[in-house]
Amino acid sequence: MDLILWRHAEAEAGSPDSARKLTEHGREQARRIAAWLRLRLPGNCEILVSPAARAQQTVSALGVAFTTAPAVGTDAGAEDVIAAVDWRARSGAILIVGHQPTLGRVAAALLSGAQADWDIGKGALWWIRHSGGETRLLAAIDPELA
Repeated sequence: MDLILWRHAEAEAGSPDSARKLTEHGREQARRIAAWLRLRLPGNCEILVSPAARAQQTVSALGVAFTTAPAVGTDAGAEDVIAAVDWRARSGAILIVGHQPTLGRVAAALLSGAQADWDIGKGALWWIRHSGGETRLLAAIDPELA
């Protein structure tokens, strides 16, 4: 199984939190990661996206169909995301577009066995693969390098 964690790009300040939109810099971050991802994303990849406007705008740069999933929204915990993707019980690839600190905690739990506050930068993507009983970080891409 491949689990791809994509943190939403830079967003404007404001409230309500769920309505915050991407800044121009955030839109550029999303475009850069989307361009990198388009070349590598498996065709059968399921995409689950937070209902928050900034996450929806981030994934829109990819230009493919996705599912809005409250289970990966702003109030989700790491265990919610891990359950939503049915970690280790399924095959294929899943892309999650969500938020900190949840995505960092998911990465920490899957890669180290314990939740910790790992930082996934704004607009960044971490690709985690579980195969043959081993879990490893396949890629970590910052939008500045994509």
